[in-house]
Amino acid sequence: MKLTGAEIVIACLEEQGVDTVFGYPGGAILNIYDALYKHGEIRHILTSHEQGASHAADGYARATGKVGVCFATSGPGATNLVTGIATAYMDSVPIVAITCNVGNSLLGKDSFQEVDITGITMPITKYNFIVKDVNNLAGVIRRAFKIARTGRPGPVLIDITKDATSDSAEYRKMEPEEIKPDVNLITEEDLETAVKLIRESEKPMIFVGGGAILSNASEELLEFAEKVNAPVCDTLMGKGAFSGEHPLYVGMLGMHGTKYANFGVCKCDLLITVGSRFSDRVSGDTSRFAMGAKVLQIDVDPAEINKNVMTSASVIGDVKEVLKRLNPMLEQQNHSRWIEYINDLKVRFPMKYDQDRLTGPYVVEEIYRATKGDAIICTDVGQHQMWTAQYYKFSKPRTLLTSGGLGTMGYGLGAAIGAKLAKPEKTVINIAGDGCFRMNMNELATASRYNIPVIEVILNNHVLGMVRQWQTLFYDEHYSATTLNDKVDFVKVAEALGCRGIRVTSKEELAPALKEAMECGGPVVLDCQIDSDDKVFPMVPAGAPIENAFDQDDLDGKG
Repeated sequence: MKLTGAEIVIACLEEQGVDTVFGYPGGAILNIYDALYKHGEIRHILTSHEQGASHAADGYARATGKVGVCFATSGPGATNLVTGIATAYMDSVPIVAITCNVGNSLLGKDSFQEVDITGITMPITKYNFIVKDVNNLAGVIRRAFKIARTGRPGPVLIDITKDATSDSAEYRKMEPEEIKPDVNLITEEDLETAVKLIRESEKPMIFVGGGAILSNASEELLEFAEKVNAPVCDTLMGKGAFSGEHPLYVGMLGMHGTKYANFGVCKCDLLITVGSRFSDRVSGDTSRFAMGAKVLQIDVDPAEINKNVMTSASVIGDVKEVLKRLNPMLEQQNHSRWIEYINDLKVRFPMKYDQDRLTGPYVVEEIYRATKGDAIICTDVGQHQMWTAQYYKFSKPRTLLTSGGLGTMGYGLGAAIGAKLAKPEKTVINIAGDGCFRMNMNELATASRYNIPVIEVILNNHVLGMVRQWQTLFYDEHYSATTLNDKVDFVKVAEALGCRGIRVTSKEELAPALKEAMECGGPVVLDCQIDSDDKVFPMVPAGAPIENAFDQDDLDGKG
């Protein structure tokens, strides 16, 4: 059948099983919005800003494992997606961003709202396309969805000229291509080497990253960890791949990881890395990282092997498939003395905070109690993000949505909206700082417009908390441009944008406020007032070895 390019876009999205798109219209993309209005069964969510649309598509993708989709018009509409696309790229999230550009005859002439969005996004996409001929459009869209989901997932951008949306071409419906796990580089030799290293190890440690979640490998990982009988630590992106409630779990590794995870990695003789790229926030000084250990790395992306940390051996392939093959090759291991040593570290270096007043860790733990650990938790970036990672026990994958690689302030609320629309049966809470909230509070209008019952919990310390922490510890308390103690009232802002607003100033007020928020049936903002000098501990100075982790006791001379 003959369809316009705009109609082909909608038909191809339906073909790919897309049920929700997030976007913002404008001149160049009007044909697609018209086709969406006339023919589409797809739900469109009008966000308050294109960046919100990209974060919502990202949250939708992370919560489901499916491809998230966002729309934007040419020029500033397209460039407003850039931060969201970069966020998805750094965290390997499959999204397809569809933008439209000026007509073919106007390209390259600095026309109104013309921008080279494919050139701009080339470094932050797996692939991108510009479509000038309607006859190529369906094939490009299908390729985009395949690329976004294949191997290591990531964002793909399709820029379509206005001509290609108005011209017509033949369209024939096709079934989406089945995406199979990447197993081409898995070899028996690599698997046997891995098994040999595990058998020879007396003090193994398993280190889990976001790749285990992307490959849906949680069941296989549990079997593997119990069979190897090794302590398990994780990255921020790996939270929930291995249950935080399991006795083998020792917490997060790295700059704000637990002391017992950091010290354990320093003492282990084999570090088994599952789907992690050894970010600098994890490894610190790489020349001193896991010095006494052999490193076995399992990852789908060959580019990550020996990139940041040199390995002794590796298995390249989809994490789930690798573990499915490794597990039957391994007999039950016993490392009871090593486990006992790690458990002793837990006793000697516990996670702790001031229990006498309202603090960030207390808020996070109360959220865990209120939700019974069964919620999707989003965060922005800063102290609140680290407290969430430290004190909420993530027991399932795809339940922590946060910007790890790019560290995007303003990510969380858009992501929460996307996650709630993807998983309406789940409680969805975004934990934000007041600095982050100021960057994305406009998306409360989106939540209220569609009555999306997300809960925004603001840990309001009236400062840029993490920056202030660094200024306190490393910059002689020079609080340059970090104080936010002004007249902005977040409760009134919430109410003005159509949401319920509740201020929380004490521990006693928190549980009833959370209960009210969870029963409200609409979007709610909790403005939780905490001290401006609360800090995230433990901490490792940037670039230092992870064994240099310190906390308040160390600063006070008690460590």
